[in-house]
Amino acid sequence: MSYFLSGSDYVGVSFWLVYAAMIAATVFFFYEGFHVKKEWRLSLLVAGLVTLVAAIHYDYMRDYWVYTLSQGEGQSPIVYRYIDWLITVPLLMIEFYIILKAVGASVSANSFWRLLIGTLVMLIGGYLGETGLYGVGATFGFIIGMIGWAVIIWEIFRGEASQAADGKEGIKSAFNALRIIVLVGWAIYPLGYVFGVMMGVGNDASLNLIYNLADFVNKILFGLIIWGVATKEA
Repeated sequence: MSYFLSGSDYVGVSFWLVYAAMIAATVFFFYEGFHVKKEWRLSLLVAGLVTLVAAIHYDYMRDYWVYTLSQGEGQSPIVYRYIDWLITVPLLMIEFYIILKAVGASVSANSFWRLLIGTLVMLIGGYLGETGLYGVGATFGFIIGMIGWAVIIWEIFRGEASQAADGKEGIKSAFNALRIIVLVGWAIYPLGYVFGVMMGVGNDASLNLIYNLADFVNKILFGLIIWGVATKEA
């Protein structure tokens, strides 16, 4: 029995496409980091690290999906996906703090910690609920995760980070675009959790296809917006 990717396996193809796109984005962000002002180099480095870590995990997730599909039914690579998110999502949140510092905005370390802790609560709650680890049910895990997401949304729309961005015209539009990604683009994940984990609607194939496309947009587009601001400042 072959474990190679099948042309009819559209989910497996999406894993491959996102894997290749993440590698390409990594090279792009690292290269462009040499051509912006030093204040923006850390932001592009972090953007490249996000796509690099994602590419590594998509390599494993792709193989996991293809192998389990060859055994009869494709299974979600839950552990690999959450390890990816536990590294990349906090980095994306930290980007809000980094770009504010890059333009000299007045923002304290408290904003950094609220974003980081909110992200970890969101992801840990989701993982516990999806795996049932330590007896955490799907609904309770979802509630924990949504509390973490609410902290993030508050910080970037009404909190200190938002107020600091409003005072800096140079990044205000980019900051708005980034927080729309977090509000709208990230909404795909809890919706997938509700329908796929809590309600049992759909299957692993459709859920993974949605997650893959969401990662493609949310991670790469996030970095491209930061790159756009950095090049204007160069």
